[in-house]
Amino acid sequence: MDSKREVILYVVFGVLTTAINIVTYLFCTKLLQIEYKLATTIAWIVSVLFAFVTNKLYVFRSKESSMRYVLKEMFLFFIARLFSYGLDIGTMLLLVAQLHMNDFIAKCVANVVVILVNYFISKYVIFKKQVSHG
Repeated sequence: MDSKREVILYVVFGVLTTAINIVTYLFCTKLLQIEYKLATTIAWIVSVLFAFVTNKLYVFRSKESSMRYVLKEMFLFFIARLFSYGLDIGTMLLLVAQLHMNDFIAKCVANVVVILVNYFISKYVIFKKQVSHG
């Protein structure tokens, strides 16, 4: 049951993270008139901060609270998300600049790819359960 709970919460917070990413992107491009590559970067930063907190506390229930361990988790999380940022911006460049897809549709496609990759990295690398040898 714990595995089902984890997947359900990951999807819920993934949808919220995606919503934050897209709303931030739209805010930047439509209201602030920021170019789509910079808007993608800003949206990424805001959504990664939200995702770290929710993944740590609610999805993977990381109980580690020492400053050293939390900083390690945060570092790994941000490194992994830099990889997914590369996927995000790469997908946007491919779909918008090369294939001339509508930028909003491209943003939605990019987010699906990013959510899938992020789950596996978070589960098996960043917030993996510590094995006690006692």
